[in-house]
Amino acid sequence: MKYPRWLPLAGMPVLLIAVQVVALLLSPTFASTGTVAFEDPSSVANPFIFIGILLVFTAFLLILIRLGVKKILTFIIGFSIFLTFLYIFLSVSIVFFGESDLGGILAIGATILATLVLYKYPEWYVVDSLGVLIAAGAASIFGISLQIFPVLILLVLLAVYDAISVYKTKHMITLAENVVETRAPILFVIPKKRSFSYVNEGISFGGEERGAFLMGMGDLIMPTILVVSSHAFITAPGIAGISIPTLGAIAGSLLGLGILILVVSKGKPQAGLPPLNAGTILGFLVGCALVGAWAWIPAL
Repeated sequence: MKYPRWLPLAGMPVLLIAVQVVALLLSPTFASTGTVAFEDPSSVANPFIFIGILLVFTAFLLILIRLGVKKILTFIIGFSIFLTFLYIFLSVSIVFFGESDLGGILAIGATILATLVLYKYPEWYVVDSLGVLIAAGAASIFGISLQIFPVLILLVLLAVYDAISVYKTKHMITLAENVVETRAPILFVIPKKRSFSYVNEGISFGGEERGAFLMGMGDLIMPTILVVSSHAFITAPGIAGISIPTLGAIAGSLLGLGILILVVSKGKPQAGLPPLNAGTILGFLVGCALVGAWAWIPAL
């Protein structure tokens, strides 16, 4: 029995909002424990370092795929997920238990458990639920590590890179296909029918209709970085403790996602970051204009 056609499409903005809310909740924890990716959040070199690391890592994964050693690919992705969980749970444990042995043991135990569940039973709702935590943790760490101007540079560069990698070189499609084959849980899976099982059915990249929509974690992480950064580095009027520029970024990301959904519903792979990042940036700038929050622009 299939869902109503609109239901899986509605699941995408629900996942985006969930990632953004959890990321905002985690950001004070990471800030208080000093869990950051860059020492100088104002440096405009940071986004170029980020892109450089991304290119090297992607090239390495593609080489592994070309060599046919997918077990190593699975291990690397799994280890990255393990480290992300560890950063999240260690930071949370420090808040509640301080730098105690008990907190460390609980954090390591939670990390091992979450990673095992994700790999031993990668059903779509498990992948999506823990994926929200992974994506929120990554976005929160980078969001508090980069001030607004470097984030804007990063989002523009990533949008261009995503478009090239999907439409021109198409290596991102190759990477996604092979990641799906290994069942590595770095994609959000939104089923099109009630009975869909990611464990039993998987996802086909052939001519037949897929049983689920797929969204890369990066598509939700990258716009959320600006949401977190604006929350961390801008002081402006807002609602419920969230500034208008941050709310604008959230609204803009949903607008960009809406545009992406219209295109994705046609059934072809699409670059998610161009509309998502553009919408998030536009919404953020509109929010800044509404309250006159322009102090983040570097002096010439």
